[in-house]
Amino acid sequence: MTTPDNDHPRDFQSLPLQQSLLKNLEDLGFARLTEIQAAALPAIVVGKDVIGQAKTGSGKTVAFGLGVLHKLQVDRFRVQALVLCPTRELADQVARELRKLARTIHNIKILTLCGGMPFGPQIGSLKHGAHIVVGTPGRIEDHLRKGNLDLSEVQTLVLDEADRMLDMGFQAVLDQILAELPQQRQTLLFSATYPKTIDALAARVLRDPVKVEVASAHTQSTIEQNYYQVENNEQRPAALYQLLASYNVSSAVVFCNTKKETDEAAQTLKSAGFAALALHGDMEQKDRDRTLALFANGSATILVATDVAARGLDIEELPMVVNYHLSRDPEVHVHRIGRTGRAGQKGVALTLVSKKETYKLERLEELMQQSLTLQEIPPLPRGFAPSRPVMSTLQIDGGKKQKVRAGDIVGALTGDGGIDGTQIGKIQIFDFSTFVAVERVVAKKALGKLIDGKIKGRKFRARIVGV
Repeated sequence: MTTPDNDHPRDFQSLPLQQSLLKNLEDLGFARLTEIQAAALPAIVVGKDVIGQAKTGSGKTVAFGLGVLHKLQVDRFRVQALVLCPTRELADQVARELRKLARTIHNIKILTLCGGMPFGPQIGSLKHGAHIVVGTPGRIEDHLRKGNLDLSEVQTLVLDEADRMLDMGFQAVLDQILAELPQQRQTLLFSATYPKTIDALAARVLRDPVKVEVASAHTQSTIEQNYYQVENNEQRPAALYQLLASYNVSSAVVFCNTKKETDEAAQTLKSAGFAALALHGDMEQKDRDRTLALFANGSATILVATDVAARGLDIEELPMVVNYHLSRDPEVHVHRIGRTGRAGQKGVALTLVSKKETYKLERLEELMQQSLTLQEIPPLPRGFAPSRPVMSTLQIDGGKKQKVRAGDIVGALTGDGGIDGTQIGKIQIFDFSTFVAVERVVAKKALGKLIDGKIKGRKFRARIVGV
């Protein structure tokens, strides 16, 4: 294994990338490279295998995305790159980023293949071919087994969030996929943490890799980290309520170690009046989509989630994360708190620690190389009551497959006697459904416009969904 030198380029224009890619980066406002991009891209562009370890929000998708697009031959209509992600949410996020980076490349086809989606349409898409496939291991292996997907000409394999894929039990499936890939290829492995299982995987699938690592510790200037003592598990629900009341932020993610804890904590918060939702792996995909849409568009203020479910969570500004329990893995804890304080924003990370978790705290201190002091839970502010979200969400039973576009929805809502365009928030369009955030005070009026009117000349069922 080799490590890169420290004389990294500082801007994209200094890299030997195709001019069309450089021009697009300039148009997108990408100027200076992030740490992981500066460290990894020179090796990626010249075709070396790379192991990249960096926290969420570090810019790794742009790093491997530019490498993939730089060497792509559009006139060869074969699958030339495969990107594997642990969850559908992350795969969708990666595919969106790749399409944005590739917008100056004509006739490029980027296909997403994930579980939780109908199988038939994916087979149809594969028959039309693709240059880049982004997907989850289980669904990729399904298509390989059924003979729908040919990976014999893949030049680049990307394993994104490899630690989570192994945590989710994808080792055997990964081995089956790897067996279908050419031996001569470039492999790029990115992971927020680097346990022994990742080391073993890297040793098997990468050739003389360059390892790049950017600092995973978060400074107090970016993220305020506070640790609070609880006597036992029975104290956690009340302590969580008091912390959320004391900080009273617009949105927060609460991390739990198990699905059971996630459901229980979310239900406790809902009973206390918070607009809280649970997110974990046992939920059906349609319920996961709705939950993520409601949280991302501001219709829910608290998301209680397991680590795996929260991967790929695409929230631009997240003021606070709370660790309901300390993670079993100290590196996962560092990854959790990296969800806040991104892109130059300030963030707060709060952690509940019981006496039985002292050994976890000691391991975390060793990793972070700093002393962590336990504080007392702040008292409940007088007269506190959880505030309702500003936004509400309308779900429309029509999406990409019905050619529904954001502009069509805005037109339907703001037409004669409708709501003001400034009262419309985030619009997320899935294959068969669409979620539209509107200000809560006009939600019923907006719903009436959709029920009485038409979108693209058609009637669609619509309803208000929420916490």
